[in-house]
Amino acid sequence: MPELFEQLTDLGPRRIADMDAGQVTMQVISHAPGDLSPALCRDCNNELAEAVRSHPSRFAGFAELPMKEPLEAARELHRTCSGKMNGVKFVGALVDSHTEDGLYYEGPEFDALWEEATKLDVPIYIHPTWPSAQLYATYQSPHLSNNVNTSILAFGFGWHSDVATHILRLYAGGVFDRFPKLKIIIGHMGEMIPYMLQRIQRVSSQWGKKRSFREVWGNNLWLTTSGNWALDPLACILRNTKHDRIMYSVDYPFAKSPSALGWLHELEESKMVTEEELEGIRWKNAAKLLGLNVNLTSHDV
Repeated sequence: MPELFEQLTDLGPRRIADMDAGQVTMQVISHAPGDLSPALCRDCNNELAEAVRSHPSRFAGFAELPMKEPLEAARELHRTCSGKMNGVKFVGALVDSHTEDGLYYEGPEFDALWEEATKLDVPIYIHPTWPSAQLYATYQSPHLSNNVNTSILAFGFGWHSDVATHILRLYAGGVFDRFPKLKIIIGHMGEMIPYMLQRIQRVSSQWGKKRSFREVWGNNLWLTTSGNWALDPLACILRNTKHDRIMYSVDYPFAKSPSALGWLHELEESKMVTEEELEGIRWKNAAKLLGLNVNLTSHDV
């Protein structure tokens, strides 16, 4: 864990060395899970902005937002993504899939955030986080160790389905009706949604929304690979998801850049996608969505 912490907090040579080992030209940096106060979020974002300013061709940033205070979250999104940090503009925000006390974001109190994201035309990345205390209590088993319980509830399965559930709550709660141009990113090969897409479409067609879930999936959501180094889930995604919605992501430092690079080589050799589609997945789709100016002359991706 000490080494992982050092990798998480390094915003200089060590991070860049890992990027170079994986032939990553530019990395969009975000925070680890946790609810922070507005003041701490500002401090974190200011520190990241300094790193982006020091390495503008290598780093970009996702803002950290105080999601327990939605109005403050909207204000911090505006500050970080509109050039008010001495000229540095973040390319969106990354938020946990719920607050520490289990609050999701489909309610009207979060409309100010979605409205600001739409005005700025930046995406919000909804990322898994640790289960709430209530969920831990519900699923604890006396027959399983704490480590096994945690891995099932979190990184082994549970927090991926939690993000999928959150997306359905946003849809059912009318967020995409109220903000039809909202852009949402989810990771880990779509957090199980692609595999369940047909069933979700059939069930959600009874919910009375302006657009079908399939339309929202095709127009408002993007997904990343983020540490899911297998071709099987991608095969499903390629059948039911627009290919320009798929973006390469390493999930550093929880996943390593050389392993991710090996997956890219495997994908290229598989011929599952055309060369043009591969270039989109590798970097062009993300560059277009995030407005990144990627210089490939000195570093491959």
